[in-house]
Amino acid sequence: MPSNRVVRVRSSTEGGAPAALREGVVRLQQELGVTPDFPPEVEEAAARAAASPRLPDLDRTDLPFLTIDPEGSRDLDQALHLERDGDGYVVHYAIADVAAFVEPGGPIDLEANRRGETLYGADMKVPLHPKVISEDAGSLLPDQVRPALLWTIRLTGEGERTDVVVERARVRSTAQLTYDAAQRAIDAGEGPETLTLLKEVGELRLAREAARGGVSLPLPEQEITVDGDAWSLEFRSLLPVEEWNAQISLLTGFAAASLMVYARVGLLRTLPQADPRDVQRLHREARALGIEWPAEMLYPDFIRTLDPAQPKHAAMVVACTSLLRGSGYVAFDGEVPADPQHAALASEYAHVTAPLRRLGDRYAGEICVALCAGTEVPGWVLDALHGLPKTLQDSSRRSRQYEKGVLDLVEAGLLAARVGELFDGVVVDVRDDDPKRGVLTLRDPAVEAPVRSERDLPLGTDVRARLTVADVATRKVELVVE
Repeated sequence: MPSNRVVRVRSSTEGGAPAALREGVVRLQQELGVTPDFPPEVEEAAARAAASPRLPDLDRTDLPFLTIDPEGSRDLDQALHLERDGDGYVVHYAIADVAAFVEPGGPIDLEANRRGETLYGADMKVPLHPKVISEDAGSLLPDQVRPALLWTIRLTGEGERTDVVVERARVRSTAQLTYDAAQRAIDAGEGPETLTLLKEVGELRLAREAARGGVSLPLPEQEITVDGDAWSLEFRSLLPVEEWNAQISLLTGFAAASLMVYARVGLLRTLPQADPRDVQRLHREARALGIEWPAEMLYPDFIRTLDPAQPKHAAMVVACTSLLRGSGYVAFDGEVPADPQHAALASEYAHVTAPLRRLGDRYAGEICVALCAGTEVPGWVLDALHGLPKTLQDSSRRSRQYEKGVLDLVEAGLLAARVGELFDGVVVDVRDDDPKRGVLTLRDPAVEAPVRSERDLPLGTDVRARLTVADVATRKVELVVE
């Protein structure tokens, strides 16, 4: 389930992000103690591994896989192939086999455990693995034979999962599509059958998600448009194919979780039920953005009314990520946890589809391969299993800090030339320890920023506030109610 808010740069001039933005991101990296660079011994080990990966005996290069990713992507974790199976479907989902390149306890493994996940923001990525693996030898790039964990999932004509197996195999992607290209081909009825079936299966899985009371956030990407010294922040409209593609990843995560829960060994992604106070805050956020949310409408049903192609709806979807803040991981070996569900998805769920970018997926994938093969789970996996939730939780926190820092930086740059102006907005949060301070959501642009007042802030109320601070260097924005 996607959770990251990726900020991309679109510039009217060559060079991408402006200097102030790039310098700000570098300062943020230094503050968080992260760097895109790897120690020499890690790069050397990665180069050796990339030159001689472990290739499995099973050859499934006969399947014409394809990948669908944002334009310019190089770290391709997933490739898919779909076919009909009587009245149902077979989903073949190839996942990059990172373990084919990483020696347990070796330099790459130790560095990946320190990093935890790839950090994204403003075209300045901090990768989990050296690029020689993540963007080359381990990536499912087109026309290249690659080691993969091949998931074969059978579905009924209604989209219900009936069988799953995962095994190591050699695969080859035949096409690297962008979301735009994939959507155009589907709309035109062109391209391979996999694209036609992706729409069918994706829509079936979305219907099943709604029926069980689950919801997955259609998180939009945010694009910074740079024109000289002027910045603007926009939400890129999501295409239907992006949701259909995400449903294949979710399907695989559900299948992985079912394997691990049945065998009583695994690593699950969890989320507790939302705090009613957080849901109430989202009601206020919706009001601030002028979006109708009837009191009797449940949160999952409200999410399905949003159209991320509309900027204010896109901002609302991003605001809803606040309900994901209690997400975590739970590891088990012998006893299934008392509450193993992911509340938003209304099911047990596991991360297994992005091992180039998330550390835990490599371990969870190894467990599932062993379970399907009827072999013992590797000792290096079991030895690390119970320490993984903390490692992954720490890296998730760092990722959120990075993401927030980049967004704060962008918003400060967006507003820097407008200090002194008055803005209309709604107070969406008030501090418990100081009711004169809180958070204001502006109507235009759709920015959320700290606000203060001489009097207690009126929660959920329209106010006018003057922008007093918009400092790119400190990533600080502040408004004062008039």
